Amino acid sequence: MSFSLSLKPTVQPKRVAVKLNAKGEQFVLQGHPWVFSNSIVKINDDSKTGDLAIIFSKNKNRVIGLGLYDGNSPIRIKMLHSGTEKVEINETFFHKKIESAYAKRKNLLKTNTNSYRLLFGENDGFPGLIADVYASVLVVKLYSEIWLPYLETIIKSLQNISNTETVVIRLSRALQNSKNHKLKDGDVVFGTLDDEVVQFVEHGVNFSANVIKGHKTGYFLDHRANRKQVGEWSKNKTVLDVFSYAGGFSVHALANGAKEVTSLDISKQALEIAVQNGKLNDYTGIHKTIAGDAFEKLNELIKKRVTFDVVVIDPPSFAKQASEIDLAKKKYAQLAELGEKLTAKNGLLVLASCSSRVVSQAFFDINNQVLMGANRPFKMILQTGHDSDHPVNFPEGAYLKCGYYRFIK
Repeated sequence: MSFSLSLKPTVQPKRVAVKLNAKGEQFVLQGHPWVFSNSIVKINDDSKTGDLAIIFSKNKNRVIGLGLYDGNSPIRIKMLHSGTEKVEINETFFHKKIESAYAKRKNLLKTNTNSYRLLFGENDGFPGLIADVYASVLVVKLYSEIWLPYLETIIKSLQNISNTETVVIRLSRALQNSKNHKLKDGDVVFGTLDDEVVQFVEHGVNFSANVIKGHKTGYFLDHRANRKQVGEWSKNKTVLDVFSYAGGFSVHALANGAKEVTSLDISKQALEIAVQNGKLNDYTGIHKTIAGDAFEKLNELIKKRVTFDVVVIDPPSFAKQASEIDLAKKKYAQLAELGEKLTAKNGLLVLASCSSRVVSQAFFDINNQVLMGANRPFKMILQTGHDSDHPVNFPEGAYLKCGYYRFIK
């Protein structure tokens, strides 16, 4: 079995010398994975995306870091290595990095789980590249053309270390529109794929992901620990899963003996997947679905005086850019308010955010302020972030936060 010819690089990268201003240099020495265009003082005029950028210190003319040049992004250099230690960027370098990433996931893989994030972009030293494993299928998602010259080498190592049988490539929108490669979104570049819907296990609960057409790589793995926790606290309870997508929280709740679960999402197609995911498991509870805008549907439920023992609200990112931060905060406040009204006496409200621009402290402060204003005693019983296969190694890499609020009456 061999890799697809479309993985062969069309252009061979070259080495380019780079000098930065004092601020940029400081960031590199601190190990930050991004160098912005406004930090670059000097670089070869003919630099092309994928070229190896060798960063020299301003004064002593010694190498302080190595990265990949990206002419299509304001983050002009994505760092591979920081510091003065001499390294060669080659097959061995990438293989060691992937081995190191895999070692961090070993404890998770000792559980009854065969789906995990093997590479978490910058946080594992691969800026703009994600690798997720679903049972025997590896899905590699590319967000930057910088990886095209190195892709065959990297995928070989990923497949080898993860011991997967099939490799699928997913491309960001920008890469789908690029003419600098022969890849197509959803290409199977190694092995075969009999069904684009792949079944996998998450802490003993069965799920499926469409690895060709699903969001991102097919599923969202970052909330795994929170889904498990909600499941354990849902036995004999009524549960509302808002922004349910493929039913992550809903299915864990059903599999753990919830009495009744309601999945709410704007996408009817996502709700159908949630129902199908539920059916991959044995459960005795009732699984209901509500299709529509979350804010409208939550208000309708409140008017009907419906409450739930467990309410989970996990919206998509509300702040993709800085100008959206204030609106995002208002939306989080609204959801906390709606969630409180829908949570039954002695119930549990779980509020999550994946907006990296709304920092953790701000998110928890908003929830606290809203819930205190409801004049109803509560206690925050748990505060979580990313699961162990989503390690965070730089401030902007932290986006997920989740708070569990238990009402006393």
